[in-house]
Amino acid sequence: MITLSFPSPAQPLLPPSSKTLNPSRQNIIPSSDSRKNPNFEPFKNSLIGQLDVGHLRHAISDVGFYRNEYCFTAMIRACSNAKYSWIGEIIYGYVLKTGYFEADVCVGCELIDMFAKSSGDLGSAYKVFEKMPERNLVTWTLMITRFAQLGSARDAIDMFLDMELSGYAPDRFTYSSVLSACTELGLLALGKQLHSRVIRFGLALDVCVGCILVNMYAKCTAYGLVDDSRKTFDRMPAHNVMSWTAIITAYVQSGECDKEAIELFCRMISGQIQPNQFSFSSVLKACGNLSNPYIGEQVYEYAMKLGLASVNCVGNSLISMYAKSGRMEDARKAFDILFEKNLISYNAIVDGYAKNMESEESFLLFNEIADTGIGINAFTFASLLSGAASIGAMSKGEQIHGRLLKEGFESNQCICNALISMYSRCGNIEAAFQVFDQMEDRNVISWTSMITGFAKHGFAARALEMFRKMLETGTRPNEITFVAELSACSHVGMVSEGWKHFNSMYEVHGIVPRMEHYACLVDLLGWSGLLVEAMEFINSMPFMADALVWRTLLGACRVHGNTELGKHAAEMILE
Repeated sequence: MITLSFPSPAQPLLPPSSKTLNPSRQNIIPSSDSRKNPNFEPFKNSLIGQLDVGHLRHAISDVGFYRNEYCFTAMIRACSNAKYSWIGEIIYGYVLKTGYFEADVCVGCELIDMFAKSSGDLGSAYKVFEKMPERNLVTWTLMITRFAQLGSARDAIDMFLDMELSGYAPDRFTYSSVLSACTELGLLALGKQLHSRVIRFGLALDVCVGCILVNMYAKCTAYGLVDDSRKTFDRMPAHNVMSWTAIITAYVQSGECDKEAIELFCRMISGQIQPNQFSFSSVLKACGNLSNPYIGEQVYEYAMKLGLASVNCVGNSLISMYAKSGRMEDARKAFDILFEKNLISYNAIVDGYAKNMESEESFLLFNEIADTGIGINAFTFASLLSGAASIGAMSKGEQIHGRLLKEGFESNQCICNALISMYSRCGNIEAAFQVFDQMEDRNVISWTSMITGFAKHGFAARALEMFRKMLETGTRPNEITFVAELSACSHVGMVSEGWKHFNSMYEVHGIVPRMEHYACLVDLLGWSGLLVEAMEFINSMPFMADALVWRTLLGACRVHGNTELGKHAAEMILE
């Protein structure tokens, strides 16, 4: 245990200055007006060197002889980690007691950073901010940034507004942080307003701001449309690896533009921009989404040439790519050769086994994770529950449910959604509803999982009622919600209700219907005996109907004995 022993000042506690210091020590403890003291510079360099190599004990003893704001700033920075945070809190008390807190704004900034970085204690960080007698743009931006980075995006935006009311003009770092907060909360309208201001103040040319804007439009624009992200990217006067990686990641996250993401990656490397580990991670995810491990292996070979293959995020993406392509043997090899495995590595392989119907392997790995002491998070449990659901192993799912209750995850939204899906897919719809009913915080996935469960178990009326309640709570439905809703209408032959929901997709909710939505409506019309209307509807589609739509119509023709229309549907399937 390190014992801190700071000398107590003999004089009354006043902010340090040359007037309050003992004249005999003014050459040793310089004030802000005597920064060029030759005795101080060697000490400062020695202190920084001790902190850099982790000799905190020696540094602390030295501060007892040389006390000023620069020394305390360096000391506090050294305590910005979990190991030494308790020392930082003692230093905080000392600088408050002796008046050094008021001596320089940098001391307050370092204290804010210490509380945020060492333990994520934003409450204490904000208390430091409030106590600071003097604040500048850097102080405000630091507090906004830490709020945005540590999951308090709403507080970051509120603080940004307070900063402007206080008369400070944001800079590129401020805008980058508040735009990240808008992205986190999905506040596209506010993000667009800030974008216009960024342009007006001439900050749109900054690469960092541009990358944040690309990311914001990719994540906030509904249902994976990346047009605005691409426009922002194309308007940037110059690109570096950050901006290229941002647009590649945006295309991957959109859900349907993985081919374009790979093309952008090829453009990047042809333009002599060297990819980093995040570039490789994103493009490997794109290859996984396309189930194209052959391109992925070429990308990985390039990562090996650049010495980035051993980086965790690259190795983890390689595992996911093989898993999504159904090549679990290769995924396991990629996992086994990882030099340093983290929880994401384990989650990737566990999720891969679960989704490839090899749930027993995922359960064995779960025990291995527990033995390593790495820890288990919500994604681990969600993957295991998905594995149990995929093989209909409700007893295994119930065991996992019991384990996660012991771990304290019972109120986790992600896990509750996985439990709803697991119980529903295993046939226990009432257990699924019980989990849903006990949830304190529901999102669109929670509602959609429950609607889908009711629809698949033939409880169409309950599914439709659940959809109505979801809208009343202000939760916006997504594409999958409407697939479940249209399926529920089809189960009970509610044609007018189905038409109403289909038309409301774009008119009310701004969702462009996809092929599966058209197939659901064809199914509704066909099984209701309205085969001619179903055929007319197919002909009015804005794109060519795929085999799923024609198979749906063929099934309805078989039930209702319409040989002529069924023959046409069969011919279209063969084409």
